[in-house]
Amino acid sequence: MRIPESELIINDDGSAFHIHIRPEELADDVVMVGDPSRVRMIAGYLSDIECEHESREFVSVTGYYKGKRLTVLSHGIGPDNIDIVMTELDALANVDFATREVKPVHKALNIVRIGTSGALHADIPLGSYILSHISVGFDGVLNWYAGRDKVTMPEVEEAFKKHMNWEKTLPSPYFVQASQKMIDLLSDFTVKGVTISAPGFYGPQGRVVRMPLAMPDMLEKIENFRFGEYRITNFEMESAPVAGFAKHLGHNAVTVCCAIANRYLKSSNPDYKPYIRTLVENVLDRLAK
Repeated sequence: MRIPESELIINDDGSAFHIHIRPEELADDVVMVGDPSRVRMIAGYLSDIECEHESREFVSVTGYYKGKRLTVLSHGIGPDNIDIVMTELDALANVDFATREVKPVHKALNIVRIGTSGALHADIPLGSYILSHISVGFDGVLNWYAGRDKVTMPEVEEAFKKHMNWEKTLPSPYFVQASQKMIDLLSDFTVKGVTISAPGFYGPQGRVVRMPLAMPDMLEKIENFRFGEYRITNFEMESAPVAGFAKHLGHNAVTVCCAIANRYLKSSNPDYKPYIRTLVENVLDRLAK
């Protein structure tokens, strides 16, 4: 079936509409980051740069690290951008841009999102690298797609909503497991995490400035939630849709975040860039194996 031009917009140069990457420019291994400046930092580790693109918050570079071809791409802030980026990455891999038809042989991308987050327990020190084995979507983006329950963990979701006394006007949260392949790749230097992806930085993460919260005791309840071996470890804004879209579309994806704040201890480390650089080096080395 041919995908209409209105549903998948392709630029005149043959690139995906938002991220401006052409199919032949996309590597099978992708490192995603929120901050466009972080793409330029990671590009400093690459050799034989093939291409660079920049459009709004979407900055990308494809090159080589120790012989491994990699694409590094920024997605900006928030789960709505992940809907765009993951859909277009999948289209680049699995849609023929000339015919607009799905390719007969599926290609699975390997995707690692590197980010920052706030830890939720005293035993997770600042500078820890939290690997999101499971992500919890507060955003609702995945709920717009059919088959959502096939890639989520409904039993844990129901227990979580009951524990939280979930506000009915908020999007229903979803729990998604990351790719075991990517977990195995990065487990040796990381802390096992269950990560909440919030659709905002303030209220959706339990912060109060001038507007009161719909669930005033949200943070305390999140810290106290347990389901078997699971506890919520950290907050960020993108890991759940990354994991959910990847699982839905047949890709291998995981998020790893540096803890730059601890919400339980009410502490933070604004000088976290050296930790991010070490995290980047660890991720690149393991992708290059």
